[in-house]
Amino acid sequence: MYVHFPWCIKKCPYCDFNSHTVKASIPETQYVDKLLEDLAMDVEQYGISRPVSSIFMGGGTPSLLSPEAIDCLLRGIEQQLVMADDIEITLEANPGTFESNKFAEFRAIGINRLSIGVQSFDDRLLTNLGRVHSGQEAVKAAEIAHQAGFDNFNLDLMYGLPGATVDTSISDMTTAVSLEPTHISFYQMTLEPNTYFYRFPPPLPHDELIYAIQKRCQALLADEHYAQYEISAYSRTGRQCRHNVNYWQFGDYLGIGAGAHGKLTQALPNQITRTFKPKSPAQYLAHSFEHADVQVIALADLPLEFVMNHLRLRQGFSLAAYQAATGLAVATLEPALSQCVQENLLIKQDNRYYCSERGWNFLDSILEKFMP
Repeated sequence: MYVHFPWCIKKCPYCDFNSHTVKASIPETQYVDKLLEDLAMDVEQYGISRPVSSIFMGGGTPSLLSPEAIDCLLRGIEQQLVMADDIEITLEANPGTFESNKFAEFRAIGINRLSIGVQSFDDRLLTNLGRVHSGQEAVKAAEIAHQAGFDNFNLDLMYGLPGATVDTSISDMTTAVSLEPTHISFYQMTLEPNTYFYRFPPPLPHDELIYAIQKRCQALLADEHYAQYEISAYSRTGRQCRHNVNYWQFGDYLGIGAGAHGKLTQALPNQITRTFKPKSPAQYLAHSFEHADVQVIALADLPLEFVMNHLRLRQGFSLAAYQAATGLAVATLEPALSQCVQENLLIKQDNRYYCSERGWNFLDSILEKFMP
C-alpha cells in the first residue's frame, strides 16, 4: 500500500511530486478519516483479501503529521486488511529538528523503516536546492534514527546539483556511508516540467562531470558493500526496499491519499487496472468515495509496462514472470526482445534477461523497441 501525504513546509524548486506548502495547519484528523474512507472503498470495490506486505507513506512530508495521527491511520488499516507478520512500514521524513525529534514515537507505533530526504550534507548545495534543513541537521537526523531503534533506514542523496563538484559529491557520499544506513537512494537531479527549476533553470554541471561523479560514488558504495539492485537504489544485503521492489516487479499495490495511484490485477490479461485519486488536498477532502477512477491497461501496452519496470532491477526478469504477471504469451515480447539481445542491450542468462552495462546506460533505447 502507498499512502500519500501532500503537505510540505516549503515546496522545493526541483520537486514535481504532488506537494503543497502548509499555509496554516494540516487538517490531520480530517485527512486520516478520509484516507480510511478511501481505503474502505478500494477494499469493497476490489474485494481485497491478500495480506499487505508493505506500507509506504510518502509525500510531501508525512513526518509533519503527529505520531498520534499516524497511529490512528495504522490502527484503521489493521481493521480493514490483513497485515503480513513481517510487514515493512516506511515513513518518509525530512531532517529538520522538529520532525526528527518524533522518530522514537514513530518507532513505538510500528513504523520500522524511515526514508530521510537528505539530498546533500553541504550547506551551500542545500541552499541552492531550496532545502530548509542544514547539513548538520541531516547528520543529526540519522543519529537520532539509530538512537530511536531504527535498524533499517534509507538516506536520499542527489548528484548533478547546481554548484556540485566531484569533491563535494564524494564528501556527501562519504558522510552518508559513515552514518550506516541500510539503504541509500542515489539519483541524478533532473529538471522536471511544472517545477520552478524547469522554468528558471539553474546552471548544472556538464554531462562529463556528472558521469564522473556517478562512477566515483558508485565505486565508493561498492567498496562499502552497498549493492546496486535498481537504477538509483543501493542496499546492504537483504535490505532492499520491499515496497519499491514490488513496483519494479510489476506487482499490485493499493494507493490512497491525494493524487495517489494504485495498480491491481483483477483478471489476466485484460483486467489489469490503474486507480487514480483526486490530486488537490481540497478536492480529496471533499471527495465522496463511491468508486475509484480506473483505467484498464491496454493489452498492447502490457509488454512495455512490464519491461519498463523490471529492467530497472539489476536482476531483470524471466519469461515465466512475464507470463504470470501479464497473462500474455512470450511471443508478445518479440521481435523487440531478440533485437535487444542482438544489439547487446540485454543479456540472456539462465533463462533471465537483464541489462548489459550498455543497456543499463541507454535504457530508453531498449524501451523504445517495446512501444506498441
